[in-house]
Amino acid sequence: MSPLFKKIKNKVLGEAFDLSFAFVTPAQMRRAMKYKKLPPNELSKTKTSNVLSFPLSKTSGEILICKSAAKPYTAEYLFIHGLLHIKGLKHGATMERTEEKLLKQFSCKKLLPGSTSARTKSR
Repeated sequence: MSPLFKKIKNKVLGEAFDLSFAFVTPAQMRRAMKYKKLPPNELSKTKTSNVLSFPLSKTSGEILICKSAAKPYTAEYLFIHGLLHIKGLKHGATMERTEEKLLKQFSCKKLLPGSTSARTKSR
Protein backbone atom coordinates (compact mmCIF):
# COMPACT_ATOMS: atom_id res chain seq x y z
CA MET A 1 0.00 0.00 0.00
CA SER A 2 1.37 3.41 -0.89
CA PRO A 3 2.29 5.82 1.91
CA LEU A 4 -0.59 8.11 0.84
CA PHE A 5 -3.13 5.28 0.93
CA LYS A 6 -1.84 4.24 4.35
CA LYS A 7 -2.31 7.79 5.70
CA ILE A 8 -5.84 7.95 4.30
CA LYS A 9 -6.67 4.50 5.72
CA ASN A 10 -5.39 5.50 9.15
CA LYS A 11 -7.49 8.69 9.09
CA VAL A 12 -10.70 6.89 8.06
CA LEU A 13 -10.42 3.52 9.82
CA GLY A 14 -7.62 3.98 12.35
CA GLU A 15 -4.10 2.60 12.57
CA ALA A 16 -5.18 -0.67 14.18
CA PHE A 17 -7.53 -1.58 11.32
CA ASP A 18 -6.07 -4.42 9.21
CA LEU A 19 -6.70 -3.53 5.56
CA SER A 20 -5.75 -5.60 2.55
CA PHE A 21 -5.62 -3.68 -0.74
CA ALA A 22 -4.95 -4.68 -4.34
CA PHE A 23 -5.20 -3.43 -7.89
CA VAL A 24 -6.80 -6.19 -9.95
CA THR A 25 -7.50 -7.06 -13.57
CA PRO A 26 -11.05 -6.95 -14.99
CA ALA A 27 -11.23 -10.77 -14.89
CA GLN A 28 -10.14 -10.82 -11.24
CA MET A 29 -12.69 -8.12 -10.41
CA ARG A 30 -15.52 -10.04 -12.08
CA ARG A 31 -14.58 -13.12 -10.03
CA ALA A 32 -14.55 -11.05 -6.85
CA MET A 33 -17.94 -9.56 -7.74
CA LYS A 34 -19.46 -13.02 -7.30
CA TYR A 35 -18.70 -12.79 -3.57
CA LYS A 36 -20.62 -9.54 -3.15
CA LYS A 37 -24.39 -9.62 -2.85
CA LEU A 38 -24.96 -7.60 -6.00
CA PRO A 39 -28.12 -7.49 -8.07
CA PRO A 40 -28.03 -9.91 -11.06
CA ASN A 41 -27.64 -7.03 -13.53
CA GLU A 42 -24.40 -6.03 -11.75
CA LEU A 43 -22.94 -9.48 -12.35
CA SER A 44 -23.15 -9.22 -16.11
CA LYS A 45 -19.99 -10.48 -17.82
CA THR A 46 -19.73 -7.18 -19.72
CA LYS A 47 -19.75 -5.00 -16.57
CA THR A 48 -16.80 -4.75 -14.24
CA SER A 49 -16.96 -2.82 -10.95
CA ASN A 50 -14.29 -0.20 -10.48
CA VAL A 51 -14.04 -0.73 -6.70
CA LEU A 52 -15.21 -3.39 -4.26
CA SER A 53 -14.90 -3.27 -0.51
CA PHE A 54 -15.22 -6.25 1.78
CA PRO A 55 -15.63 -5.58 5.50
CA LEU A 56 -14.33 -8.85 6.97
CA SER A 57 -14.75 -8.00 10.66
CA LYS A 58 -14.91 -4.94 12.89
CA THR A 59 -11.13 -4.63 12.61
CA SER A 60 -10.33 -5.89 9.12
CA GLY A 61 -11.36 -5.52 5.51
CA GLU A 62 -10.28 -5.59 1.90
CA ILE A 63 -10.48 -3.17 -1.03
CA LEU A 64 -10.03 -4.12 -4.69
CA ILE A 65 -9.67 -1.52 -7.44
CA CYS A 66 -9.76 -2.24 -11.16
CA LYS A 67 -7.92 0.63 -12.83
CA SER A 68 -9.14 -0.27 -16.32
CA ALA A 69 -12.75 0.07 -15.11
CA ALA A 70 -12.04 3.17 -13.00
CA LYS A 71 -12.51 5.93 -15.58
CA PRO A 72 -13.36 8.74 -15.01
CA TYR A 73 -12.28 8.32 -11.37
CA THR A 74 -8.81 8.36 -9.83
CA ALA A 75 -7.51 5.44 -7.79
CA GLU A 76 -7.29 7.77 -4.77
CA TYR A 77 -10.99 8.62 -5.01
CA LEU A 78 -11.97 4.96 -5.40
CA PHE A 79 -9.80 4.01 -2.43
CA ILE A 80 -11.53 6.64 -0.27
CA HIS A 81 -14.91 5.47 -1.58
CA GLY A 82 -14.09 1.88 -0.61
CA LEU A 83 -12.87 2.92 2.84
CA LEU A 84 -16.11 4.75 3.52
CA HIS A 85 -18.13 1.68 2.53
CA ILE A 86 -16.06 -0.42 4.94
CA LYS A 87 -16.78 2.19 7.60
CA GLY A 88 -20.49 1.65 6.90
CA LEU A 89 -21.46 4.64 4.77
CA LYS A 90 -23.92 4.18 1.92
CA HIS A 91 -24.16 6.19 -1.30
CA GLY A 92 -25.69 9.60 -0.65
CA ALA A 93 -25.01 13.18 0.37
CA THR A 94 -23.16 12.29 3.59
CA MET A 95 -20.80 9.97 1.75
CA GLU A 96 -20.20 12.54 -0.99
CA ARG A 97 -19.41 15.29 1.54
CA THR A 98 -17.02 12.99 3.40
CA GLU A 99 -15.31 11.99 0.15
CA GLU A 100 -14.84 15.64 -0.85
CA LYS A 101 -13.44 16.52 2.59
CA LEU A 102 -10.92 13.67 2.45
CA LEU A 103 -9.92 14.41 -1.15
CA LYS A 104 -9.21 18.01 -0.15
CA GLN A 105 -7.40 17.04 3.07
CA PHE A 106 -5.04 14.70 1.20
CA SER A 107 -4.70 16.88 -1.95
CA CYS A 108 -6.29 14.26 -4.19
CA LYS A 109 -8.50 14.61 -7.24
CA LYS A 110 -11.79 12.82 -7.85
CA LEU A 111 -11.53 12.72 -11.63
CA LEU A 112 -8.71 11.80 -13.97
CA PRO A 113 -7.21 14.68 -15.97
CA GLY A 114 -9.41 15.48 -18.96
CA SER A 115 -12.51 13.84 -17.46
CA THR A 116 -15.61 15.99 -17.29
CA SER A 117 -18.29 13.71 -15.88
CA ALA A 118 -18.66 12.89 -12.20
CA ARG A 119 -22.12 11.41 -12.62
CA THR A 120 -20.94 7.85 -13.40
CA LYS A 121 -21.78 5.61 -10.46
CA SER A 122 -18.98 3.92 -8.57
CA ARG A 123 -19.49 0.78 -6.53
